[in-house]
Amino acid sequence: MMVLIIAFDQVTKYLAKLYLYGKEAKTFIKGIVEFVYAENTGVAFSMLSGGRWFFIVLTAAVSIGCLIFMYKGKPQKDLWLFWTLGVIVSGGIGNLIDRVFLGYVIDFINPVFVDFAVFNIADCAVTLGTASLIVYLISDMFKKEKKNE
Repeated sequence: MMVLIIAFDQVTKYLAKLYLYGKEAKTFIKGIVEFVYAENTGVAFSMLSGGRWFFIVLTAAVSIGCLIFMYKGKPQKDLWLFWTLGVIVSGGIGNLIDRVFLGYVIDFINPVFVDFAVFNIADCAVTLGTASLIVYLISDMFKKEKKNE
C-alpha cells in the first residue's frame, strides 16, 4: 500500500510538471477542481517557506519513528492503526522525495470552489491519514473507558 501511494504521488507530480509547468491551469471538474503547477518550499499553505533541511530532517525522523513503531509495536495487531500510520508515512515520504531531489514540493490540485491551498496526492495521504488517526485515538479512548467501567 505504501509503495502504491508513493508511486501514485510521484507519477502525478511528474505529469503535473510535464503538462502544467509554465502553462495555464487545466479545468478538471468545472467550478470544483483545476490542475495548476505550483512549487511549495514550505509546509501546508506554504507556511515556513525556506526551511528545506529542517523539513527533510523532521519528515525523515517522523517517518522512521512511525515505521519502527509500526513494525515493532502494537499496530501489527491493530490493522486500522497500522494502515493509518502507513498512509501518513507514505504521504510524508512522497513529499520528502521532492524536497530532497528538487528543493521544493510540486503541488497541482487546486480546489476552485473554495479559497484553499494548491496541494498534491501526498498531502491528501497525510491529511486523510491524520484524520483517520484522530478518529482511531478517540475510538480507542472510548474503548478503554468502557473496559474500566
